[in-house]
Amino acid sequence: MTNDCLSNTTIPQTLELEGEQLSAFYQPIIALDTRKVVGYEVLGRACKDDAVRSLGPFFCDPTVPLEDHIAVDRILREQAFQKIAATDQPPMLFINLKPNWMHHGMQSGELYTLSLLDKYQIDPSRVVIEITEESFNGEVDELREVIDMYRAKGCLIAIDDVGSGFSGIDRIALIQPNILKIDMHMLKRSANHDGYLGTLRSFSALADQLGASLLAEGVETRQDLARAMQAGVRYVQGFLFAKAEPDFEQPFRFSSLLEEELEAHRQLQLYSENYWRYLSDRLAGRVDRIGHLEELEEEDNEWIVRLLQELDSNCIRVYLCRDDGIQISSNYSRRPVDGSWRREDEYCGANWSWRPYFVPNVVQLSEKRRSIVSRAYTDLDSRAWIRTVSVLAKPGIILFVDMKDPEPDYYRL
Repeated sequence: MTNDCLSNTTIPQTLELEGEQLSAFYQPIIALDTRKVVGYEVLGRACKDDAVRSLGPFFCDPTVPLEDHIAVDRILREQAFQKIAATDQPPMLFINLKPNWMHHGMQSGELYTLSLLDKYQIDPSRVVIEITEESFNGEVDELREVIDMYRAKGCLIAIDDVGSGFSGIDRIALIQPNILKIDMHMLKRSANHDGYLGTLRSFSALADQLGASLLAEGVETRQDLARAMQAGVRYVQGFLFAKAEPDFEQPFRFSSLLEEELEAHRQLQLYSENYWRYLSDRLAGRVDRIGHLEELEEEDNEWIVRLLQELDSNCIRVYLCRDDGIQISSNYSRRPVDGSWRREDEYCGANWSWRPYFVPNVVQLSEKRRSIVSRAYTDLDSRAWIRTVSVLAKPGIILFVDMKDPEPDYYRL
């Protein structure tokens, strides 16, 4: 800690230091694409000799006045800016700012982080404003105004703990962050809970739509890392790599570990996709073996009844549609108790063209590409993880077969 960082700031008594010094520590954030440490989250510590304690309890204590939280944070923030200003190739700094702090700064007419950027001549694109808190007392529109000032300066914006507390979908939409930081508890719970697993996987689509990257924190084991990769994250952070330390790491210290896990992830994906391609090709072959495709007419279920005898036990639902989305057969759904088939006439005439995958699949299906496999998703009725195989039965008519995914451990890891 340097005297410059403390020259204009008084440490509040609520911190209760006992001969300790305030120090900014840095936990590395690693990019999967480069396998390189690209940045650090700045975390507060109180240090004395070899003893180090986290300032997390202090910052989370609701009895501590807001001004005291801000005063201590400013000391740590300036230390961090001094450090990267003296670094030849400065990494990104993830600065934790609570919305109430930002609102307070706006009302006082001073955005301290922006003043530090000017003071130390730091490239604003190296600073990530990480918005973190479970509640906010002000108006969200006012918060957006503050965030826009950071964005206009060139800073990146991250939202912490996505999936909990402050980070509701409406606020994510309003703020439009560059980075979504996944709540570590959701990452852990996805290992044995279908709801958390499905939500975790949906964040990848959310990030794509927002033009954002996913960051998984709390990665403690290789299994956590594998789950993070399944969720489509770009950045990872956690004790599997390193705890927060007072100094920066070597940029490629963790590259070997990441390359091993990335290759394992790639091999699993290859195995899964090749397996499903085999299943879909086999299903197309069975369609041909049943034959009589020229006889397929609207509301004619006889052809499907013949096909049912050829299907494997993991097939749970079968129906036919025209290429305009209109279902021309009944549903045939497998009963879970005895595996027999139940005919459901009420679905005949349903229009499925609104499904996001329907039109893209129809465009791709042809005599050269008879079948397509969807991504895994949770079935509305059975709640099982399934994939839908689409087979071009004949020009203008598509067979859809919902199949249970035989590899649940691939998603759970």
